[in-house]
Amino acid sequence: MKLGLQLGYWGAQPPPNAPELVAAAEAEGFDAVFAAESWGSDAFTPLAWWGSSTERVRLGTSVVQISARTPTSCAMHALTLDHLSGGRHILGLGVSGPQVVEGWYGQPFAKPLARTREYVDVIRKVLAREAPVTGDGPHFPLPYAGTGSTGLGKPLKPITHPLRSDIPIWIGAEGPKNVALTAEIADGWLAIYYTPRLAPMYDEWLDEGFARPGARRTREDFEIAATCQVVITDDRAGTIAAMKPVTALYVGGMGAPELNFHAQVYRRMGYEAVVDEVTALFRAGRKDEAAAAIPDEMVTETMIVGNADEVREGVKRWKEAGVTMLLAGCRDVDQVRTIAEVVLR
Repeated sequence: MKLGLQLGYWGAQPPPNAPELVAAAEAEGFDAVFAAESWGSDAFTPLAWWGSSTERVRLGTSVVQISARTPTSCAMHALTLDHLSGGRHILGLGVSGPQVVEGWYGQPFAKPLARTREYVDVIRKVLAREAPVTGDGPHFPLPYAGTGSTGLGKPLKPITHPLRSDIPIWIGAEGPKNVALTAEIADGWLAIYYTPRLAPMYDEWLDEGFARPGARRTREDFEIAATCQVVITDDRAGTIAAMKPVTALYVGGMGAPELNFHAQVYRRMGYEAVVDEVTALFRAGRKDEAAAAIPDEMVTETMIVGNADEVREGVKRWKEAGVTMLLAGCRDVDQVRTIAEVVLR
């Protein structure tokens, strides 16, 4: 099992100890460090800044939102970071949700699967640098010839030769169609709220993608990186209680009530009634009650918590379910070292 340090996206201020966490992750044998974005900090800049002091760990975005940049712009970011890091970049992509896409980026959210396929196709053309890049899709046409165009657009190749033409592209996907698409066109799956209990269901979705004509990978060379809080503690109950407000936020407060992808994941787990209750409480401003309504098992399904032996057994269970990397958030250097000692030694 590989470990990835999930730095996430910033809150009101940059995290003060991120450089120390990154250094510790590299020293302790973590495979990768990831940064995310929402509607504040971006994901590429922290990786370039903090990653400049590293030599081995891979630097991944988990995720950059496809509505934030045109695919050619995203490819420019990726090839630049890959050069600066000596070929250690992982490009993690995701569609986000309609509240962010339409409310923050001012872009339509419709047809997320088609947009993802087209976006990845353009990026791969840029990185291949075999010919001037063109795109005949409806979402990212190149050259642009629609309303307001001058007609002077010209197909171009990137000036900078990419260090690698095959920078790994991982996709953050939650639903069955998106996971199948990920298995078809990507090099890895960034899974959120993964539970080993539903591994057979995930395998069906993945196998559908692997079986499609022209699929890029097979099960054997495809990476599954799952966000998973790993907490080594003797206070299991206290840790679970502390995680419930976060779960309540994502289940009840992220996205619109009628379209919350995180909530849909938990519905597939069998928590329909809980999701309805938590959403109603959270939207009514009763956040403490929303957190209290979440049962312990709804938290523990998607994380590994317990003493060292219990965590080792949990990691074994996740590995047997097909996960190749655990993306863990760490609050301090001691936690980085403790997780590495239990999981990697």
